[in-house]
Amino acid sequence: MNNKQSWLGIFQIIGLVLAVGLSLNAHAGLFGFGGTSWKEEALQNDGSTILVSRSQSYGGRHEIGQSPPIKKQSLSFTLPGTDKTISWEDKATEAIGHANFDLLALHVENGTPYLVTSPNLCLSYNKWGRPNPPYVFFKYDSNAWQRIPLSEFPADLTRINLVIQGNEDDLTSQSPITPEGIQKLNGSFVQPEYHFILHAPTSGRYSNTSCMNLIYYKEAWVGPGKNSIGRMMRDGECSSNDAEMRIGCTSNDEQQDN
Repeated sequence: MNNKQSWLGIFQIIGLVLAVGLSLNAHAGLFGFGGTSWKEEALQNDGSTILVSRSQSYGGRHEIGQSPPIKKQSLSFTLPGTDKTISWEDKATEAIGHANFDLLALHVENGTPYLVTSPNLCLSYNKWGRPNPPYVFFKYDSNAWQRIPLSEFPADLTRINLVIQGNEDDLTSQSPITPEGIQKLNGSFVQPEYHFILHAPTSGRYSNTSCMNLIYYKEAWVGPGKNSIGRMMRDGECSSNDAEMRIGCTSNDEQQDN
């Protein structure tokens, strides 16, 4: 085989890889690093709606053949009765490799915005302290979002009013998505915590509350307890002469990067 034929074969292989990559990531941008943006109408308790602008981009750790997860997402809206724009953002962290949350609801009560999120998958659920009901609540106070406990979240707010997950084509083609459209897009979820904002603990096979209890220790997820197998294995790796195995071993403490 001459050099010309060799280079031709290489280019054909590269072309095939590109074609497969584009096909697998058609809804997530080139190689999964694209993104999308849309608007939706968040229905409030008084019957009014808030127009919410949302965007998300993709990237991070994922299995071959699977679409990349959400790497970064944002939300913004104008506070009712004012011209003030309020924004919220969520980025991937090293501990979990993708965005932390699924967005569930945005409510404004007595002029105060509240955001309801659910940890995205089990690593995030463990990272954020295994809350039950499985939500992480935020309150906009003093020009910043602050995490609050369930006890500080208004008891009368029970409506899920944001799209939890959706196909990009649906999100963009229906934008701005009406409250009815939001309800329809969320209709496939079986978990009760995705139907209403629960104010009491829950359980269930498909709930985050069923996730295995893990802690983030020396940049690895291991079982809790000083004598857990995962922890002992990680300590063994950190004692290795192999520099690559010792990456992340600088701390002896359990780590949380909230």
